Amino acid sequence: MKHTTVLICGASIAGPALAYWLSRNGCTVTVVERAPALRTGGQAVDFKGETHRTVLARMGLLDDVRRLQTGGQDQTIIDAGGRPLAVIPGEFSGGDLEIRRGDLSRLLYGRTEAHCEYLFGDTVTSLTDTGTGVHVTFERAAPRTFDLVVGADGIHSTVRRLAFGPESDHVRFLGHYYALADLGVDGDPVMYNEPGRMAALGGPKAPAFFVFASPQLRYDRQDVGQQQRILVDAYRGGGWRIPELMARVPAAADFYLDSISRVEVPAYSRGRVVLLGDSAYGNTLGGFGTGLAVVGAYVLAGELATAGGDHRVAFPRYEAAFRDYAKVSRQGNAGPFLAPASRPRLAMRNWMFRSPRLLRLLLKVTDRFATGIDLQDYPALAR
Repeated sequence: MKHTTVLICGASIAGPALAYWLSRNGCTVTVVERAPALRTGGQAVDFKGETHRTVLARMGLLDDVRRLQTGGQDQTIIDAGGRPLAVIPGEFSGGDLEIRRGDLSRLLYGRTEAHCEYLFGDTVTSLTDTGTGVHVTFERAAPRTFDLVVGADGIHSTVRRLAFGPESDHVRFLGHYYALADLGVDGDPVMYNEPGRMAALGGPKAPAFFVFASPQLRYDRQDVGQQQRILVDAYRGGGWRIPELMARVPAAADFYLDSISRVEVPAYSRGRVVLLGDSAYGNTLGGFGTGLAVVGAYVLAGELATAGGDHRVAFPRYEAAFRDYAKVSRQGNAGPFLAPASRPRLAMRNWMFRSPRLLRLLLKVTDRFATGIDLQDYPALAR
């Protein structure tokens, strides 16, 4: 793959993970990221099972992830009076290895910044596949032509929109929204529910974490104030500490709101453009997104190396090897689990965590999803 030029859009997890492999294997890699700097915040993410650990080890990251792991914490489900109803064990919510997203992002950036070009505060505005390359224009940088373009820019992918069509054609809303907020509230990890609403405090997943059922909403994704008002409106009349928490939202040090949605694309690639991570597999908030991103980057890089950089061979092989593994994102939807719609469903969810037998079954199911791929060694891929 020497002298192959690759543009990767997105510098969260999937993009730098792919940049690591491609730059080590002779590609000239440019990573463009809309944010003005590396995003070091966000909730904790986790890895589950042998497949995830194997890829981290092949990247030389496993020891560092273990060193920086937060350690999955048990979370207590409580009622409005603060009385415990059930406990979600850390091994369920945090997998085998849990690490703050910002720490993982810094690890990946640290392994790629010397070998790849990063363009922060910029994004692509057009993609034109010329047959021999992809001509790319940017908001700020001068136009360039690359051999390959990778969309690793999340569920609201600009690359997918430009190469595959409007977001409305490929992203399906699943009936819930979630919000992460730093509200300056400390305490042990707890979760409180009312029908169709969840509020959680404490632990590394986020200082405050909310999930609520809703019809699909129209709002400006760049207008944080508008998003904060959406959250406050959704939790009006809530019990427990919800009035106090909502009063803190306008002054949140960090805030993010998005829908729980699923990406549905007929193929992961179109010509010289390919999708990776949430832009291809979607984000249903089920705890598999980071693992899918890291494993997907390894498989895509491995297929490109095996094919000598020939995208016509590598992209279909990547999809054939990966699509079935990514089925968890097509089947899952954490919204009804985190914010059940009725009190009987809440009681049933809580009962599952009080039953050791059912809990063991849940853990086996998640492990099966995390390891359900025949992970190749890819001798052509330099490590």
